[in-house]
Amino acid sequence: MLSDTGYAVIPGPFDASKLETVTSAIDKAAAAASHEEIKVGSSGSNVRIDGLLAKMPALECLFTHPPVVAAAEELIGSFRLSSFHMRTVLPGAEAQALHQDVRPYRDGWPLLGFIFMMDVFTPENGATRFVPGSQKIETMPAEFLRAHPAQVHACGPVGSMILFNGSVWHGFGANRSAKPRRSVQGSLIPQGASSATDWEKMLPPAEWAQISAGAQAILRGAAASSA
Repeated sequence: MLSDTGYAVIPGPFDASKLETVTSAIDKAAAAASHEEIKVGSSGSNVRIDGLLAKMPALECLFTHPPVVAAAEELIGSFRLSSFHMRTVLPGAEAQALHQDVRPYRDGWPLLGFIFMMDVFTPENGATRFVPGSQKIETMPAEFLRAHPAQVHACGPVGSMILFNGSVWHGFGANRSAKPRRSVQGSLIPQGASSATDWEKMLPPAEWAQISAGAQAILRGAAASSA
């Protein structure tokens, strides 16, 4: 499905009985973010918090989750982690313009994006919209950037994950609910591409030591594809 539509919704790595504990721990880690780690979208519609992995190394399970690794190996080959952060789409937020995370043949292509749902994703609260198969389209007509006639909301329960080709046209939807819609997001890119984050510099030694050897290889860009 990922190769055809450009995205897929899959079960995440956490047991359902642990999801409330996990999401509470992520919220606590986010609350400890420094001013420099908090970035508010230009329209004030969403908030991004960086540095999450340093505060909660156990979240490595999101990018070492076997279906994520398998999808990255299929799309990319040998890969590394480029970005990892929490994003909250605030109540009243308008739909984000459709965009590509990376255009074909640019640095960082191909890219696999992943989104972990901390809240249920619905059309009402701004679930991410995708235009199926659009990873093959380099330029989108301007009149379709806010709402494409073929767009589909990627919905799912708490704990689900979205995997997507970074070249598929996508964007979060309007949050018409009264509550924020939270997620943890990241991107995987080719081993030799320029990472958005220097993980060995970002992660303090104590936190780095808590990361598994397999995850360390993905952070360093030393993970070998099994394909």
